[in-house]
Amino acid sequence: MKLYAERIPTAIRQLLTDIIVIIWVYLWIRAGLWVHDMVEKLAVPGQKLQSAGGGIADNLADAGGKIGRVPLVGDQLVKPFNGAADAARSLADAGAQQQEIVDQLALIMMILALSVPLALVLFLWLPLRLRWMRRAAVASSVRSEPAGRDLLALRALAGQPLNELAKLGPDIAQSWRNGDAAALDALAGLELKKLGLTASGRRR
Repeated sequence: MKLYAERIPTAIRQLLTDIIVIIWVYLWIRAGLWVHDMVEKLAVPGQKLQSAGGGIADNLADAGGKIGRVPLVGDQLVKPFNGAADAARSLADAGAQQQEIVDQLALIMMILALSVPLALVLFLWLPLRLRWMRRAAVASSVRSEPAGRDLLALRALAGQPLNELAKLGPDIAQSWRNGDAAALDALAGLELKKLGLTASGRRR
């Protein structure tokens, strides 16, 4: 499978396009990661809330445990501490939940930022690039065979613009039907040129 054309101008254009696409993808990946990091900063309050709530709950539970050991009245005195500890744990849970929501939002925003540019590459540029590679590989494999040259000439007659065919002469179609070798070579060369290939397979 051929990666680049044999004609230097076409090969340079393909190479530059590939480089631009690679840079395009890299920049959008960086942009997506930046968006992810920016959204993740929204989780900082949740982290602080979880840390503070957990710390307060632990301290209240520890204090309640000590007060609960007071004879006679310990069980009564410990209830407010346990209630406050439960409330603090609820705050910590809310902070953890807020972080989970922010994590999901950051991931969604990153995917949204990457979806359109990557879709353009995957569904527009890549199919065209692979199509050229397949067509160029087939053309380069048959160009040295008489039957392959005839197929290339036929494809040129069917697909090349009329103004390009007219440059080969007003009777090019009749010459092809008559099996004229010069007409076959001219038509095959025209099709190969469209693909950025040469009749000899050498770069130029």
